[in-house]
Amino acid sequence: MDATRRNSSIVAADTEQVRKMSIANADMANLSEDAARATKNEQTMTLMEGLRLYPKAVGWSILLSAAIIMEGFDIVLIANLLAVPAFKRHFGQQLPDGSYEVTAAWQSGLTNGAYVGEILGLMINGIVAERYGFRKTMIGALSTVICLIFIVFFVQSIEQLLVGLILMGVPWGVFQTLTCTYAAEVVPVALRAYLTTYVNLCWVIGQFLASGVLKGVADIDSGWAYRIPYALQWIWPVPLIVGIFFAPESPWWLVRKERYDDAKKMLCRLTSRNKDPNFNADETVAMMKHTNELEKAASEGGSYIDCFKGTDLRRTEIAAMTWFVQAFCGSSFMGFSTYFFEQAGLDTSNAFSMSLGQYSLGAVGVFMAWFLMGRVGRRALYLYGQVIMCCILLIIGFLGIVPRSNTGTQWGIGAMLLIFTAVYNSTVGPVCYSLVAEMPSTRLRQKTVVLARNFYNIASIIGNILTPRMLNPGAWNWGAKSAFFWAGTCFGGLVWTYFRLPEPKGRTYGELDILFEQRVSARKFKDTVVQELHVDAASEYSTEKKDASAHLETVDSKK
Repeated sequence: MDATRRNSSIVAADTEQVRKMSIANADMANLSEDAARATKNEQTMTLMEGLRLYPKAVGWSILLSAAIIMEGFDIVLIANLLAVPAFKRHFGQQLPDGSYEVTAAWQSGLTNGAYVGEILGLMINGIVAERYGFRKTMIGALSTVICLIFIVFFVQSIEQLLVGLILMGVPWGVFQTLTCTYAAEVVPVALRAYLTTYVNLCWVIGQFLASGVLKGVADIDSGWAYRIPYALQWIWPVPLIVGIFFAPESPWWLVRKERYDDAKKMLCRLTSRNKDPNFNADETVAMMKHTNELEKAASEGGSYIDCFKGTDLRRTEIAAMTWFVQAFCGSSFMGFSTYFFEQAGLDTSNAFSMSLGQYSLGAVGVFMAWFLMGRVGRRALYLYGQVIMCCILLIIGFLGIVPRSNTGTQWGIGAMLLIFTAVYNSTVGPVCYSLVAEMPSTRLRQKTVVLARNFYNIASIIGNILTPRMLNPGAWNWGAKSAFFWAGTCFGGLVWTYFRLPEPKGRTYGELDILFEQRVSARKFKDTVVQELHVDAASEYSTEKKDASAHLETVDSKK
């Protein structure tokens, strides 16, 4: 192998960016030196060392992510109340056989209403969170939820329910991205994947709780069958507001606001400094400042438009498509296992019991993802997860060709959906949150994640329009053959993942910035070496700046 080829896997910060950073920072040499030490400390930090040093950060991140449990609870209520007899009688239409069913159009409308609200909430969040910080934005969203629950609790018509769900979606949109980005900013590299994917576990916990509640109210023959689940949502906001009031703000956000002393104070609140003699709060803040200055040298802007400029366009594409793949890999089909168990002859209560088992598998899957991510990385897990899910969907599709009167086939379809759930929650489900939080630049992270999540919401709206029509006997009536469609979309996502999704495992945000700026191929991210920013180069630019200043002073004195 010749020298050129050997060196092709080594990249460094662009010299023009280093020059701009040095001009903007008089003491660039010392800043680079401190940042290099902090970067090396994070790169060599093990999982256990990270847990010992950042236990408070882990706790605060878990607290904020609890808001996702509430959202997961709410989202499952929307989809699965459609199977509760009292809900169908109140909001549905009577069929020729005397039973009641909510029409496919209203099924799509109710499930998509929340997504419409979330799109608005996400866009607001991208502006408000960056201006006022994570804590204030979360408290404001939780306070809004308390008021909006009254609408869905006292609802009298399906039109009122739709309005309530749209409005509820606005604060849910805040929870969706803010919890994930907070986790990505308060913990080091060694813990980043675990705390960001924990968000998916919170989703599963919320879904499990909702299924348990729905199983308990399924036999209630009155409006309380759907009012009790909505009333239970009041349990969450107040304790979360109290806890988040005392939570430390993100030090990265404070650095972006040039509040360096406050960033150091928050960092000290997030760590147990006596647990690691190599940890230095000043050096860690220097690393954050250095990364921020590097990104400013590459792109000054911080608006939504800037997410589509230069290398940030590629980072936005990756974040958006990563979430799109999650929505179109068959995940919307996964939520209908209860339907197939009912087709197999189970009553509503037992069908919900099977759903509880499904969400339990989902929780186990997240723990499996934690185990696998540290060994195979995010990209490989995302890729191979799609390969397995595509195969499972094809099996379900072929089982759907068998007449529905065959009870054994319906059990087989339900069982394959349970396996699909386990695979999804071991791979694509949780890993998506880690990837989306890591891919954007730190200055544009909040807005990039918002755009990516809205891309997911749009994909989910499309999926929620298609899936009920695919399965509803009064519409297209495809049944399990719908899996062929989702197998095709899953394969398309697999192709994109192979060519476009990089591996961020073990990389600091500064390293990721350099890899993107140097336009390294997604398949080469894992093996490419990122050189440290040379202190002597930064010192040279600083010296040139000082010499130029001295020259100007001399000229002025001669006037």
